[in-house]
Amino acid sequence: MPRAVLPSGIELEYRTTGDSSHPVLLVVSGYTSQLISWPQGYIDRIVAEDLFVVQFDNRDVGLSTKLDGQTVSPGAVLEAVLAGEPLPPVPYTLSDMAADGIGLLDHLGVERAHVIGNSMGGMIVQTMAIEHPTRIASVVSVMSSTGDPRVGSPTPEARQALLAPSPPDRDDYIAASLDAKVYMSKKYYDPEWMQTIAAAQYDRCFYPEGATRHLAAIYATGDRSAGLAELDVPMLVIHGRDDTLITPQGGERTAELVAGSRYLLLSDMGHDMPRPLWPVFAEAIGGHVRATLASAS
Repeated sequence: MPRAVLPSGIELEYRTTGDSSHPVLLVVSGYTSQLISWPQGYIDRIVAEDLFVVQFDNRDVGLSTKLDGQTVSPGAVLEAVLAGEPLPPVPYTLSDMAADGIGLLDHLGVERAHVIGNSMGGMIVQTMAIEHPTRIASVVSVMSSTGDPRVGSPTPEARQALLAPSPPDRDDYIAASLDAKVYMSKKYYDPEWMQTIAAAQYDRCFYPEGATRHLAAIYATGDRSAGLAELDVPMLVIHGRDDTLITPQGGERTAELVAGSRYLLLSDMGHDMPRPLWPVFAEAIGGHVRATLASAS
């Protein structure tokens, strides 16, 4: 796959799918997730909505630049945020990760793009819209939140599953992927599929060190509520009723803050992208982009 070298020195591994004459949809993955966390079958359905899809590995994950050796304590960052005290130094914030995505658009010669992000990726695309409004045509924020720690908080079980250290052994890593069941879609839970995805992620790039820096970036960036309330961009917010990692209140509050946004709450969705819902997701995304284009014409 190609790589984009940004002025910051960050290199992003990326992939494009579809007809480049169609509207561009930039896909941003979540916490520690590689671009392959969006399965090709799902991407193909989105492309079938007449979209040109651009995916990339965030910094510190997959085949993009790793900030080896840069240490940070996410717990210390969170404590400072909650106490209203000065933050300890962090390697980067979500603003830097948002700028990476804008840099990739620059590399591709794309002036404005529609953007979609899952979980932390949703936080990043929100930040793109707030900090780079002229570059964003529309936003789809999926199973994400506003950065306000009072909304969308995980259950203790979900938090524990997310933050558990990744086993270094391949077989143990794949087996441990099933611990995510606590926040996955109950109706569509598929352990075989989960283990297939985990194996693919491990084989492509096992890099647990990036997790602490990703988490610190989330905490250090803080509450986006004020910025979201000032947005003038079409936004679709998608969330799952079964989500215990970022509970539905996170999506609800995001939609409340952004004037004119649409909120799609799916009763059988958790904190994942189950295959039976791919047609629903794709149709919603395609419809959102078409509505945006129609209102702009």
